[in-house]
Amino acid sequence: QVQLVESGGGLVQAGGSLRLSCTASGIIFSIDGMGWYRQAPGKQRELVATITPAGRTDHADSVKGRFTISRDNAKKTVYLQMNSLKPEDTAVYYCNADIMTIPTRREYWGQGTQVTVSS
Repeated sequence: QVQLVESGGGLVQAGGSLRLSCTASGIIFSIDGMGWYRQAPGKQRELVATITPAGRTDHADSVKGRFTISRDNAKKTVYLQMNSLKPEDTAVYYCNADIMTIPTRREYWGQGTQVTVSS
């Protein structure tokens, strides 16, 4: 059974930093793209950042220059370093990964981790 387990969320003051981690476990043949999404109360889930196995990244305009996505392929882990946090970054953050098992390939989601930024 493949799982994505997130950690690192919490409460932080505006201007502060947090680092989210997400590790894949189970019988995994390979992991393609990985990413982070977030969903604020009353809003739709939105893309925050993505990263390819080779390390090519893409960040939403709202977080460019403040957030950085990275990954460790050997550890099957994706990270999101969040700096200069703002109250509008408050949301549940979900990791996402495109995972190949035997015999299928599908998209997996983590359970979500709450990030709250106080003003």
